[in-house]
Amino acid sequence: MACPAGSLPRFRAVQSTLAKRQRTMKRRLLLVMATLALAFLAGGQVSSQAQAAGNHPASAPKSKPAPWKFAVSGDSRNCGDVVMPAIASRVRQTGALFYWHLGDFRKMVGPDEDIQHQPEHRAAPLSEAEYAALAWKDFLDSQIAPFGSLPVYLGIGNHETARKTRADFMVQFRDWLDAPKLRARRLLDDPRRLDPRTYYHWTQHRVDFINLDNATEEQFDADQMAWFETTLRSDMADRRIRTIVVGMHEALPESLGKAHSMNQSAAGIDSGRRVYADLLRARNTAQKRIYVLASHSHYFMDGVFNTDYWKRHGGVLPGWIVGTAGAERYALPEEAARARAAETNVYGFLAGTVHVNGDIQFAFERVSEPEIPAAVVARYTPEFVHWCFAQNSAAH
Repeated sequence: MACPAGSLPRFRAVQSTLAKRQRTMKRRLLLVMATLALAFLAGGQVSSQAQAAGNHPASAPKSKPAPWKFAVSGDSRNCGDVVMPAIASRVRQTGALFYWHLGDFRKMVGPDEDIQHQPEHRAAPLSEAEYAALAWKDFLDSQIAPFGSLPVYLGIGNHETARKTRADFMVQFRDWLDAPKLRARRLLDDPRRLDPRTYYHWTQHRVDFINLDNATEEQFDADQMAWFETTLRSDMADRRIRTIVVGMHEALPESLGKAHSMNQSAAGIDSGRRVYADLLRARNTAQKRIYVLASHSHYFMDGVFNTDYWKRHGGVLPGWIVGTAGAERYALPEEAARARAAETNVYGFLAGTVHVNGDIQFAFERVSEPEIPAAVVARYTPEFVHWCFAQNSAAH
């Protein structure tokens, strides 16, 4: 049937209007999806613009931002199966949003004392091959499982490369290295980076956490340095990022613990000094709050960069060593008196409280022998648990 005169232009006008409305709705939907993605990566709440775009009430009450917590430590070999369940319990009690392990899960160069004291291995000692085959699975079962649903981030230490390779590490711990938040951040930074790496970063409530890999002497290599400096430049330009926390296994060079740090190789000294200088630049030119964490040395120390070298070369950054998750405790270095605080023959973790302005207050939380869960004591025997606290030390 023929259209009445004048109806065709009106029909086309209606089509044009509908098409415009569809484009507008599509743009709004994309805006909501993008805002939700950014909120997920930041670990925060959806912004008021997204609420409005999603047709939520604009007058919804706003909750007052509150401080939040996270926890970090490293070096859980030797007695980690005993100590880590107690750390997990304490970390969860603090209300921390995640736990960050800075490496050295197992000894790897020989069977750990705790594995040797498991009931199934007391009568028939493990061969080195048998031990190497089960060590990382034991770490997950005995030390990470107690955290339950709490997110855990894993760094790589030098003992992870003692009998195995980075490729082995990435296969065993891929579920942690490619966790949804890390994968989303990695692909947002570079859509070509389909596979995870042993260094990564994630953003939580306006704080960027950067996990670096210095598990072997040639680190930080050129690829990692390029990635780190690109990440740091992005953080410096992003007004939403107030704070940068950098964690790694070995402390950066020229610390109070330099005798057991990146100072042990020429490549480590050069690349580590460069990372430190980059962080100074982020603090001084972009006014970012900077905090630097490490383990490797089996003691607790606050103020590890209070050295003459860094006072002469740009300034002192806040830094901690917290290798206190179960490994054989080490004697404090000679310069430990220059630290703000230093202790050995202790187990525990560093608790970070992040305030609304981006400042982070750190406190060392000690774990004592009576806190070891009863099931752990029953499995490893009271005698061995006591040995871990009384004898697992080179600092008598």
